Amino acid sequence: MNSSGFFKRCLAFMLTPFLLASCGQEVPRGPVVLAAASMQESLTEVAAAWAAQGNPAPVLSFAGTPALARQVEQGAPADLVISADAGWMDWLEENRLVNTASRRDIAGNALVFVASGNTDQTADIAEIVRGLGDGRLALADPQSVPAGRYARAALASMGLWDEVESRVVPAENVRAALALVEAGEAQLGIVYATDAKASQRVRVVAQFAPEHAPAITYPAAQLVQSRHPQAADLLAFLSSTQAQQIFAGHGFVPPASAE
Repeated sequence: MNSSGFFKRCLAFMLTPFLLASCGQEVPRGPVVLAAASMQESLTEVAAAWAAQGNPAPVLSFAGTPALARQVEQGAPADLVISADAGWMDWLEENRLVNTASRRDIAGNALVFVASGNTDQTADIAEIVRGLGDGRLALADPQSVPAGRYARAALASMGLWDEVESRVVPAENVRAALALVEAGEAQLGIVYATDAKASQRVRVVAQFAPEHAPAITYPAAQLVQSRHPQAADLLAFLSSTQAQQIFAGHGFVPPASAE
C-alpha cells in the first residue's frame, strides 16, 4: 500500500466534517491550519477572534512539528503551517512546500522545569537534576521534536545532559511530556512556559537562564499548494495587535524579529 496516498486519504476523511454539510453541500470554511501542539489553546482563541470578525472559522489541526512537516510533505490539504522550530520551517522552504515570501515569526516561548503540584523542589536546575535520583524526566523527543531538542541543548550548555540522559522519558510532543508529569509517570518535565501556564496540575520549579536557553520562535507560512482566498489574510492576522495580545495572555512572548 502506498503510505503517502493512504495518509492523504485519511486526512481528507478527517477533515470532511468541516468541509461538507450533512446535506452534502459545501459550507463556508476558513483556511486549514496545521499548528504546533503547544499553540492549541492560544490559536483556538485567535481563530475565534478571526471568526468573530465575520470570517469563516479556520480548521485547526495540532501535532508535533516533525509530524506537521511530514503532513505537509505528504500533501495534506492545508493552507497554513505554524512550526515551533525555525529549522523545520527552513526544511519546508528548501523543499518548496511553503511560500518563502509569506514566512513570518508570530511568537516566542521559553523552557521551564515543571513538577506535579504537590512536589517540593528547589529552583536551582543543577540541584533539581542531581536530586532526581531514580526518577524520570519527561521531554518531547530530543531527537526530532523542537521542545526536546531545545531542552537537550539547554541542559548540555549547563553540562547536565550526560548526567540526566538515561532518565529521560521521550514523548511524541511537548503536550505528551506535560501529560506524563500530570499523571505522575515522570517526576519532572521540561516544557514550554505556555504549556505549564495551561495546566492546573503542574507548577513551574525552574526556568533556564537566558544564556542557556535557545531562542524559541514560531514561524508561520502559507503552503505553496494553498488556494484559499483568505489564507494570506489569516496569516497577517496572526501578527495583529489583537492576536498578539491573545498569544501574550497564554504566556507567549513577542518573536525575536519583533523586538
